[in-house]
Amino acid sequence: MNHEQCKKINLVLINPYQVKCLSTNKVQMLKKFLDEMVEFSALWPGNMRVFVEQDKNKREVLETVTVNPQELPFNLEIISADRLGPGTFSQNASIVYVSAAHKYTNISKYCQIAKIPSIYYSECTLKTRQQIKTLSTNNPILRLRRNLWEKNTEKKYIKAIKLANGFHANGTPTYDVYRQINSNSLLYFDNRVPRSLLAKNEDIQAKAKYLCDRNQPLRLCFSGRLIKIKGAEHLIDIAQELRKLRVPFQMFICGDGELKDKMQSQIATRGLENFVQLMGNLNFHSQLIPFIKHNIDLFVCCHRQGDPSCTYLETMSCGVPIIGYANEAFSGVVKCSEAGWLIDMNAPKLMAQKIAELNNNRQMIKQMSFKALDFASQHYFEATYEKRVNHLYKTYLDYNFDPTKKDMFQSANAAN
Repeated sequence: MNHEQCKKINLVLINPYQVKCLSTNKVQMLKKFLDEMVEFSALWPGNMRVFVEQDKNKREVLETVTVNPQELPFNLEIISADRLGPGTFSQNASIVYVSAAHKYTNISKYCQIAKIPSIYYSECTLKTRQQIKTLSTNNPILRLRRNLWEKNTEKKYIKAIKLANGFHANGTPTYDVYRQINSNSLLYFDNRVPRSLLAKNEDIQAKAKYLCDRNQPLRLCFSGRLIKIKGAEHLIDIAQELRKLRVPFQMFICGDGELKDKMQSQIATRGLENFVQLMGNLNFHSQLIPFIKHNIDLFVCCHRQGDPSCTYLETMSCGVPIIGYANEAFSGVVKCSEAGWLIDMNAPKLMAQKIAELNNNRQMIKQMSFKALDFASQHYFEATYEKRVNHLYKTYLDYNFDPTKKDMFQSANAAN
């Protein structure tokens, strides 16, 4: 099969993410989302259509970009979930890659009717989704109703994933749960760090000269949204406890969110201005990654629920180890990488005590830095997406039972 025939292999990617339509006929979206879709389209040996929904006035606190849909290397289609049906996929679709969101639980059934394969991808287990609902809902009655809704929706997820031709899991929690109902499952660790930005052993060695100087303060960092589910407010408690323990430290908090003003006020009232600094949002590739890579010794992660945040692999890509709450996602990362330190959930004092212990054994931080980088070097951005696309393509081939197509993926990418 030649390159022109490869172009007829149409991937349809369905994501619940919303884009904002502007009056200039352009759209605004998360830069992370755009980077992912561009990489997918570059690796896929055919055409790609991306289905998203229209933004409903959601305020983004992460980095966004404005693009002209006509200039994208894939077709961007804004379509609501209730307009999707078997007819959507009977034409111009060879395989469908769909998020395991509640609004898309019928997609594998639609694809079966249309006689094309489908693969779901997911990152949150029922436990994590319920944790998010609990942390984001103050009304106890409403919280109970939302958690019951998640429990009922889980039955639909299981039915949909069981019917699909494959499943992709971002992180170990969903992989451990859903691979039991779909044997064609793939584990990956999502992150945005390309191979070119990975730290090198020399970077760790250079930082170690500072780290192992006990006269220098330990440099701590957090990056992400400043919201409850990320445990951002616990960072101030940890800083206060570190002062009580007489640990020399500097803490840099990168990001923005609803807790920013409260945290700034707590820094002032607790007399932490010389120890804690709110950095705001930093450009991921040009500012955040270089800053963490060259200026941070230890990452402090207080995530109070188990979504597989990109933060884990992105931090480890900088050659920086993580001390974090033992949610199910970070626990999986530590188990697979043998790098990092797990602390009981919602225990900022225990976190501070462990940091104090590490401060007295800084050589251990250096050793764990190498382990973190070694694991991240196996899961950098391009390698992760190539792994996902390879599995998608193999599933497409297996579904079509054509052994003559086995080398088509490699030849198509070579032609690109």
